Amino acid sequence: MAQTAKTKFTVIGVIVAAIVIALVAWSYHKKSSNTELVIGISPPFANPLKVAVEEAKQQGINVKLVEFSDWNTPNITLNHGDIDANYFQHQPFLDNAIKETQFKLKALDKGVTTHVGLYSKKYDSIAAIPENARTVIPNDPVNQGRALLLLQQAKLISLKDPNNHLSNLQDIVSNPKKLQFIEVEGPQTARAVDEADLVFSYPHYLRLAKTIDPNDALILDDNTNTLYSILFVVRDDYQQKHPEKAAQLEKFIKIYQTSDKVKQTLNSEIGEKLWFPGWK
Repeated sequence: MAQTAKTKFTVIGVIVAAIVIALVAWSYHKKSSNTELVIGISPPFANPLKVAVEEAKQQGINVKLVEFSDWNTPNITLNHGDIDANYFQHQPFLDNAIKETQFKLKALDKGVTTHVGLYSKKYDSIAAIPENARTVIPNDPVNQGRALLLLQQAKLISLKDPNNHLSNLQDIVSNPKKLQFIEVEGPQTARAVDEADLVFSYPHYLRLAKTIDPNDALILDDNTNTLYSILFVVRDDYQQKHPEKAAQLEKFIKIYQTSDKVKQTLNSEIGEKLWFPGWK
């Protein structure tokens, strides 16, 4: 009887110990999860950010990157509070998203600024572009405006307001070559190079799609300001509600901006002459 009671107490002790260990492990996991920074990104920006993630880890900053294939979900997810920040959009895109959705988001800091270009596998110069050329441009209002400004720079069209970065197809006042416009989602422009006559696209997306060398643009934009810098975006109240994580995020951004290894990766992923730092 005494032996049975002793065995029973031993079993109970083992169970209690297991529960305590499990609670400690759960508490540690919860603490780790709470301190981990989760950043939503577009795939073309992944590799330079991964380099920064590894360097941040050495400083005790844990960062998880979550890739999104479209340009809508990262802001929806961020506004909902499922991620800490996102990194895929420039200021005009963010402004338009806030206007359309009333999301409570803001830019925390700037990342890289990339040039954009007009590309073709069929023609080797702007002058060679024929009449009725099938011309691919983004379908969102902000990047479509950017594409039209570049087409105007190439003297293929003229716009009602030559400086309006939100121009759309209805704002074209002159189209001497009668370009036939095809609107697609921004990330898909890189895939359209194989079929269309002329495509507006982004070096980093072209590099990822491997459809054409990003350096082979018929023309690149002459933009040298940071209007189109890719932004680290957070919720409006992020710094107030999560001051410790916000401080960690700021440290991570600084690593991204100053790391020589990140710079080397940006040069190889985008092209040394196809980007410049938006934070300077």
